[in-house]
Amino acid sequence: MSTPYSTLIILSISILSCMKYVFSTNFYRDFDISWGNGPGNIHKNGKVLMLSLDGYSGSGIQSKKAYLFSRIDMQIKLISGNSAGTVTAFYLGSEGDNRDEIDIEFLGNLTGDPYTVHTNIYTKGSGCREQQFHLWFDPTSSFHTYTITWNPFMIVIYVDGTPIRVFKNLESIGVPYMKDLPMSVHSSLWNADQWATRGGAIKTNWTEAPFKAWFRNYNARGCVWMNGESSCISGSSKTINQDWYTQKDLDISNKKKLKWVQENQMIYDYCKDYNRFPYGIPQECYHN
Repeated sequence: MSTPYSTLIILSISILSCMKYVFSTNFYRDFDISWGNGPGNIHKNGKVLMLSLDGYSGSGIQSKKAYLFSRIDMQIKLISGNSAGTVTAFYLGSEGDNRDEIDIEFLGNLTGDPYTVHTNIYTKGSGCREQQFHLWFDPTSSFHTYTITWNPFMIVIYVDGTPIRVFKNLESIGVPYMKDLPMSVHSSLWNADQWATRGGAIKTNWTEAPFKAWFRNYNARGCVWMNGESSCISGSSKTINQDWYTQKDLDISNKKKLKWVQENQMIYDYCKDYNRFPYGIPQECYHN
């Protein structure tokens, strides 16, 4: 059913698709191939990355720089056709057992069925904050922009400029928040057919391999971590005056978009899983 908010979102997507992006992407410069099929996956003089998955290996990248607060944009075109069993990931993550992590994972499906966008927030090694959504467009036919903003006040995940998830800094009421560990940018493509598609009921069809996902127009703005210190710690960085860094809440327009997504596209919310939390949902659910 068409709503004012769905019309607004479609209009936003149309505008974004017509924009000429001027990001100075260079995957050779900005990333290391962390595992998998090697640097041959980078094309067009560093402007385009292709991650692949076959019966032998998946593949992944990690940014050369780490950040303590950042806004990260990546345009991704997901695996077309039968992608069941596969996971294409785009996330921020720190090192170690007590890691922080902000996850966007695209769970593949049978041809014609929607991708599931699986999101999760880890703080100090603890996750279990999953929210899942179906996209309102075909993410395999063209590139779309996926954004993670992480500042001292909140985390927001966007799809083509539309917020789909907010996680606020609620340390004042005892909810851990990521503010101490620098995180690198990661993308990967791997096989997870034990759980990814319909709880593992649909397995990967290896006759259709190699599976390929494409990336371009990476853009990172943030507090670069270097020599054990954030570039923003002195207060001299231009980053601390940027809108994404100082934002404490969504504006009215984005709150309406978020509400539309959560009412129409959300398929799982840990905050509503009372069987999982019989003694009470997590504290942040009352505020986010």
